[in-house]
Amino acid sequence: MNGTAHQQRRNQWLLDGRIEKRIPVSVPIYLAHLNELPAREQTVTENVSPHGARILSKQFWRPGEEALIARRTGEFLQVGRVVYSEQKMGCFCLGVEFLDRSVNWGESFPPLA
Repeated sequence: MNGTAHQQRRNQWLLDGRIEKRIPVSVPIYLAHLNELPAREQTVTENVSPHGARILSKQFWRPGEEALIARRTGEFLQVGRVVYSEQKMGCFCLGVEFLDRSVNWGESFPPLA
């Protein structure tokens, strides 16, 4: 993705709070800090889209940190950037944006409009 396309995507996100609709689905994943491998957390998503996800975590993440996300089934490995981290009932909800490529969360999910 070139710089102009990324900036347009970011501007759109700032305008409406979300670039695209997300599907509310719990996908089992591994979550790890890029600089703390091989330590990883087993967790789940709350919702997903091809370019991001809302992920539950036991720890606080700072906006801008990079996370390594992998489905527990080993279907993909993706680097994402944390957009936000908010506390919710004993855990943290992370908004993660995928910058390099889109993610196909599986054939069983309906197409995103």
